Amino acid sequence: MPIRRSALAIVLAATALPASALDLSAMSENERAAFRAEVRAYLLENPEVLTEAIAVLEQREQQQQVAADQMLVQDNFDAILADGHSWIGGNPEGDVTVVEFMDYRCGYCRRAFEEVEDLVEGDGNIRFILKEFPILGEQSVMASQFAITVQQLHGNDAYKAAHDALMLMQTDISEQSLTRLAEGLAFDPAPIMARMAAPEVMAIIDANHQLAQDLSISGTPTFVMGDRLVRGYVPLPTMEAIIEEERAG
Repeated sequence: MPIRRSALAIVLAATALPASALDLSAMSENERAAFRAEVRAYLLENPEVLTEAIAVLEQREQQQQVAADQMLVQDNFDAILADGHSWIGGNPEGDVTVVEFMDYRCGYCRRAFEEVEDLVEGDGNIRFILKEFPILGEQSVMASQFAITVQQLHGNDAYKAAHDALMLMQTDISEQSLTRLAEGLAFDPAPIMARMAAPEVMAIIDANHQLAQDLSISGTPTFVMGDRLVRGYVPLPTMEAIIEEERAG
């Protein structure tokens, strides 16, 4: 929040007085100078007003952002929840849906991984959807291509196994490391590696990128929890609190 605002604007924001209620242009030069001097003196004598005013402004902006995000979610509801290609886990009939836009090379996605798993498993009534959203370079794209290809060739359970393994992988993503990963999961790596750049695979990545753009998502992880967007990593207790708030309506 920029603090470099005019003293008058801050005082008006703190008191919820519309700026139009004071017409400085109707004052004489002497009246304006006296008014400004009074405002300055008041703020110098009561500097806590600045902190209070900034807190009010920040709260209002946060509320406006939440409302704007909720509108984005509503406008893209079908693409978020029923795109026909994203992996769906947890409880498919759950009363709250959590969607995660993730990148396998994202440190915060990796940090959130086990906590999201604990959230979904511990709650038991969450529908969980994963969106492949590689944004951190070529290795990220390769990892998503691998996971999507595994899903297309071997099904949803195989996808989840590949997803989990990629999240825990400590080496660079390369053809060699993905070949070893496929073998470790008991898949023939040749068909997977040959299909990774197929149009059917890239179309999903492109669709997820378009959806992220429509939702003004630029970083990972980003979650859709119920009808709200949660940008960035949040710890398990915070996620649990958000879910309860969504249930409370």
